[in-house]
Amino acid sequence: MEQIPLPSPIHYELILQLLERQTMLAVSNNPELRNQVNQLIITLRKAAVQQKHLEEICQCSSMSVDHRWSLNHLNTQQVSSPD
Repeated sequence: MEQIPLPSPIHYELILQLLERQTMLAVSNNPELRNQVNQLIITLRKAAVQQKHLEEICQCSSMSVDHRWSLNHLNTQQVSSPD
């Protein structure tokens, strides 16, 4: 069964928590910045939902998902870079 590497869902959660709890607080007095941070939060939530949808499609297509925690994830089937 072929595997598709995708970011671990926790990556989205960590970034969202940072933006919602700390960044939003830091820009609370600036409506323009607050709006930009809010748009970023919305975009990340959409990305997380879109990834979930992709994972469901993969499962229906007999592909498994390999949640990656970093770019240094070791895999026995690493793709070699062209020379």
